[in-house]
Formats: sequence, structure tokens, C-alpha cells
Amino acid sequence: TQVTEKLEEVVMIWIKQIKQVLVESEQMRREADDIGPSAELEYWKSRMSSFNSLLDEIKSSRVKKIISILQAARSKTLKQWKELDGKITIAANEAKDNVRYLYTLDKFFGPLATASPVIMMEEVPSLMNTVCMIYCTSPCYNTSECMTSLLLKITNQMINTCKTYLCEG
Repeated sequence: TQVTEKLEEVVMIWIKQIKQVLVESEQMRREADDIGPSAELEYWKSRMSSFNSLLDEIKSSRVKKIISILQAARSKTLKQWKELDGKITIAANEAKDNVRYLYTLDKFFGPLATASPVIMMEEVPSLMNTVCMIYCTSPCYNTSECMTSLLLKITNQMINTCKTYLCEG
């Protein structure tokens, strides 16, 4: 029917928009060479917010009504829709997990950024234990790529703090 065709057109537009969001989220991040670890937390918080908003929209009553009408009409667009719905859910869960893990490091970000090198070094064993725990339990941060990126940001912050200490001392 015409109604089904119009609704399929709407869903195809949504599918295209969601695919664009997913493609953009999977692109390499461009970051400054000296960026610190708090930027990692901010990145994942932003990503979590974006994907949670998208999930809220997908679960809205308006969208659910359209999808149920298309299910009743046995629309072929639903296969793609369900696949993307699953990908969005996975991305939202990944972001939520990463924010949770990175928040365990948050208490170290202040001392890393503001403490003297001596006080900062007192925090390093606890910081490394926490990083090790994240490596052992996080599905994302148990890869060398993610762990290298995180450790690089921690090291950058330590170097920046030491530079500031030397320049002000």
C-alpha cells in the first residue's frame, strides 16, 4: 500500500542517517600529540551520550509504531533496521563500559595534572594497578591498540606536568 511505501521511505532515511553515525564513530580519532587521559574519558562520555540519545529515539513510541506497521506488512526494510538497531546497542554498551572503566582512573587525573613530580610519582603504583585491572577486565581496553593509546595519554600528562613544574620552579 501507499502508507507502507511512505513508511519504508522514512525508515530508509533513518537507516541512512544511522549508518552515517556508525561510520563517523568508527573513523580514526585525530588528537593532539600531547593530549592527556581526561580527553579519553571525555571522548567516551560524548560517544555514550550520542548513542544513548540515538537509542532513546529508536525506542520512542513514534518509531515503534512505524516499525510495528512495517512488521505487519512484512517489509523487507526491517532486516536492515534490526541489524542497525543491534549495532547501535553494541556501540552504546561499549561506550558505557568504557566510561565506567575510565572513571576508575579519574581520581588520578587531578594529581597527574597538578601535583609536583614527587607527589605524582607516589600515585603511579596505584594508577598502574588500576590500568592493569582495566586491561584484565575491559573488552575494549584489553587490546594493545586501546591500551597503548591510554598509556600514551597518561604519559603525556605526566610529561606536561613535569614541564610545567620545571618552567614554574
